Amino acid sequence: MSEQRVKWVVGNWKMHGRLAENAALLQAVADGAGALVDVIRIGVCVPTPYLAQVQALLADRPVAWGVQDVSTYTHGAYTGEVAAGMAAEFGATLALVGHSERRAYHAESSDLVAAKARRALESGLTPVVCIGETLAEREAGTTEAVVGAQLDAVLSLLSVEEAARIVIAYEPVWAIGTGRSATVEQAQEVHAFLRARLVQKEASLARVALLYGGSVKPENAQALFGQADIDGGLIGGASLKSQDFLAICAAAKAASLAR
Repeated sequence: MSEQRVKWVVGNWKMHGRLAENAALLQAVADGAGALVDVIRIGVCVPTPYLAQVQALLADRPVAWGVQDVSTYTHGAYTGEVAAGMAAEFGATLALVGHSERRAYHAESSDLVAAKARRALESGLTPVVCIGETLAEREAGTTEAVVGAQLDAVLSLLSVEEAARIVIAYEPVWAIGTGRSATVEQAQEVHAFLRARLVQKEASLARVALLYGGSVKPENAQALFGQADIDGGLIGGASLKSQDFLAICAAAKAASLAR
């Protein structure tokens, strides 16, 4: 692209963390991020009970924070739900929506994911919209049909201006937490397809950040991030280890500077 896109590295802690562990991890990440954020953006998406802790520890530090899900509702009798506006009050600026674990374990449809993305945007959060195919779908040759439909559901609900404010994370379900990553070529191929799909809606959406997730490690990060259409990563297990997470962030900076 003629205009270089900023690379992102976003950690997804999933359902991990305790107060003492969080403090040590966040301190280490924040200390190491200072030399990186002049080129890339770094964020962590934490379990909701820890938002106050993260807000206190990361205030005025170069790391953004967010939540792993938001409700489709703004308020009301929805026990257990967390509204995007609630997260925003704690300084959150990111919200994962449609992670494959939410789609699988909570039967979240693509239309529901789209509604969550819109709620996040309404509260000033950047939704990181997760899409991806299962192993069966990849082996059946339907990867593009599956991820294309997941993306289309979001794009059909959002205006061009709204769509320009989202981030997309392609996470092949078969590579999440398995230690098995898509090859660099497989990942780039899907990212290129997704960018073309964005451009079909509006040419300016070519600038939307596309992240790869699925067993990203320090060893494979730079090769992945060096691809033309991969703008960083959504990091699971490695985000719980400051040394690994910062190494992945450094790989994103190196890949960005190499362009």
